[in-house]
Amino acid sequence: MENRRKTVLVIDGQGGGIGRSLIAALKERNIDASLICAGTNAFAAGRMQSAGADVSVYGEESVIAAATRADIISGPIGIIIPGALKGEISPEVAFTVAKSDAVKILVPLNKCNIIVAGVHDNTLAQNIDETVSRIILASNADN
Repeated sequence: MENRRKTVLVIDGQGGGIGRSLIAALKERNIDASLICAGTNAFAAGRMQSAGADVSVYGEESVIAAATRADIISGPIGIIIPGALKGEISPEVAFTVAKSDAVKILVPLNKCNIIVAGVHDNTLAQNIDETVSRIILASNADN
């Protein structure tokens, strides 16, 4: 049976900077997967699209639809927490991402009163690099 090309969904809000960095790093490492970026707003989606995403969507309903079809979902850890990213993550988005069968590979951030135990004081760039490495491993894994 032929392996299907996996779909990686990168979700971000606010300025889309973390998502943009993820997309750019994945493109730079020549990931063999479809890259979809989903922004909680048009600005975030546009920044991620400019980094090389294959498809760009934005808004709650589009993020939810994309999350139900993705093989891998990535973004800041707040995408699974209602009200995170300064209120941009609705309960519906957080719930859909959390319950998705997709592998979730999240960028740890010790901000906004969310402290992830065991996460060292790495720079954001180090956390993004680790996340990208794990996404590439997951995208190459057999179904």
